[in-house]
Amino acid sequence: MKKFLVPFLLVFVLIISACSNSSTDKDKGKSAKKSGTITYESQNGPVKVPADPKRVVVLSSFAGNVMALGVNIVGVDAWSKANPRWTDKLKDAEEVTDESLEKIIELNPDLIIGLDNVKNIDKLKEIAPTVVYTYGKVDYLTQHIEIGKLLNKEKEAQAWVDDFKERAAQAGEDIKAKIGADTTVSVIEKFDKQLYVYGNNWGRGTEILYQEMKLKMPKKVEENALKPGYFAISLEVLPDFMGDYVIFSKFDQTDTSVETTETYKNIPAVKNQHVYEVNGSEFYFNDPLTLDMQLDFFKEKFLAN
Repeated sequence: MKKFLVPFLLVFVLIISACSNSSTDKDKGKSAKKSGTITYESQNGPVKVPADPKRVVVLSSFAGNVMALGVNIVGVDAWSKANPRWTDKLKDAEEVTDESLEKIIELNPDLIIGLDNVKNIDKLKEIAPTVVYTYGKVDYLTQHIEIGKLLNKEKEAQAWVDDFKERAAQAGEDIKAKIGADTTVSVIEKFDKQLYVYGNNWGRGTEILYQEMKLKMPKKVEENALKPGYFAISLEVLPDFMGDYVIFSKFDQTDTSVETTETYKNIPAVKNQHVYEVNGSEFYFNDPLTLDMQLDFFKEKFLAN
């Protein structure tokens, strides 16, 4: 009898142990599912963030990236709120800053995103998981993929990037075939009574024109604006920075103080009607929503018959 009893007890113990392990594994799975978090490797170290964020506050720069990935924004920076193309998309989002802590608390966010120059980061972290980025630390498309990782939507972000690069490269080939491979393009902006010229990574369509389409910038632009990203200029030297084609960004559409000067009127690009005016408030960004709009605009203008 005893020789049968020992194997039976061993089998019984193994069954109980297996059931116990199975139960523990299930509990762990339920706990992970219930917690609903992922660990995002931010530039400042790992951060636990919601796996499916529902109430995001964007303090700077990245509203378009978040919206492009279908994630709800409850609080947003003033620049994004002022974008006329996003009026409907952000109609229910409150305008906030890094100093309006009480308003942010009332919004009950589950994630806060911004640039690393925002104030009160320690206080913001007490409200919700907070992730910040250094502008330009990675290129603009890698930045979107990083936002995708943060929002647990990396595949969607990567798919858009792959498709966009293909579309932009093809458009660049078409445009160079039309206007000439050595033709130069400038991006000029008038903001608060000051003129600026931009390099290849400062929004306003510069990433598409110079990085993806590989169009050329005038020598003066390359010498002064490429490294810092932008360069302030006066009306007197404006002709030196104007390419064969110009994207002219304006925040005040009613201000024609530059366009009415003889200096401006005598610039070859102006005489040839190769200046394409854009609304600075909507052309300012470099997120997927804006980039798609900019790409369509460039194709329409440069490839017009």
